[in-house]
Amino acid sequence: MCTKNRVTKAARRQQLQKDLEEVKQLMEQATRKRVCDTLMVEQRKLETEIANKQAQQRRTAEESTELLKPATVVAPVATGYMVKINNYGWDQSDKFVKIYITLNGVHQIPAENTQVSFTERSFELLVKNLNGKNYSLTVNNLLKPISLEGSSRKVKKDTILVMCKKKAEHKWEYLTQVEKQSKEKEKPSFDTDTDPSAGLMNVLKKIYDDGDDEMKRTINKAWAESRDKQGKEEFDF
Repeated sequence: MCTKNRVTKAARRQQLQKDLEEVKQLMEQATRKRVCDTLMVEQRKLETEIANKQAQQRRTAEESTELLKPATVVAPVATGYMVKINNYGWDQSDKFVKIYITLNGVHQIPAENTQVSFTERSFELLVKNLNGKNYSLTVNNLLKPISLEGSSRKVKKDTILVMCKKKAEHKWEYLTQVEKQSKEKEKPSFDTDTDPSAGLMNVLKKIYDDGDDEMKRTINKAWAESRDKQGKEEFDF
């Protein structure tokens, strides 16, 4: 039974990654802003779900490892709920991209309660047991690759500094690929007569069928405006 569950979870993660890759490909084809915005929302949802599953997998592996170790005195883990961090600032030097997160009192908890894990194109911050709460921040799809060995974190008064070591000393115009794509899609398109491809319509239908009421309203509105401009019949979801 356990083996079956592991296979199912692995297949789910693989399917999510395939969905994300297809959405990215369709974003490159899309020319209408509202369609691009809709795909951007779906991309962020998929990235968040993938990141959450990866974090859960890492935590499960860590818990399994801990069970094999002899009992030791460890820092207390908060029993409170998880708070997602949405606000942060960033800047850069020639060698580092620096992300600043403000958390009051973070410098007063044990250093081991503030953890950051890096991949070549992402990082995940976890702060445990700060005033009875846990805090997390996941940033995926960094604009350029980073070096895991050179990346680190520093804790200062009420602030966490995440330092991502650049693999190449190039200037980053954006922190993530998502930000870059979003800004580029906002630029005026001169090809206003091009229709979205059949593949784009298929993924929009899937997003519509799986989406909540707000998502459906967004897609309906985008399609209605596109239909009015082009004088074509309304697509029936």
